[in-house]
Amino acid sequence: MSQLIAPAVVIDHAADAAGDPDFLLEVAHVKAWEAEHGALPAGGWLLYRTGWDAYGDDPERYANAGRTPGISVECARWLAEESPIQGVGVETVGTDAGAAHSFDPPFPCHSFLLGQDKYGLTQLRNLAQLPATGAVVIAGPLPIVSGSGSPCRVLALIER
Repeated sequence: MSQLIAPAVVIDHAADAAGDPDFLLEVAHVKAWEAEHGALPAGGWLLYRTGWDAYGDDPERYANAGRTPGISVECARWLAEESPIQGVGVETVGTDAGAAHSFDPPFPCHSFLLGQDKYGLTQLRNLAQLPATGAVVIAGPLPIVSGSGSPCRVLALIER
């Protein structure tokens, strides 16, 4: 359980997603973020801010007819196989983009990240209140046995 308490970074592409609901996070975006803020934290969380939490109380707008931002196939593979993170967190309903059913392979975050025993956190809120670096995430799942997932309470702590 201690692995579910870890440092977190926030990569913010809310402005891009506001102009394009199909916006995808690419490896180049992550590398540009690292050039400015430093390496992704080993064993930590990458929290991907798209501003989608603003629609959380409007189910129709939140689902947006399947058009929601996400992570590209190449980026999902890179995060799973080459980055030091233990998982990603997103504001959307799933870790994959709304159009991920049509990607090759389909649902790359599920395929690559979960396939490498990394975690995914979904439907996060208030990522805009977190700094780019310096937060600690506590992800407390329910103790479900032999399940493939669990609802959880996710808290982020920052120093004030």
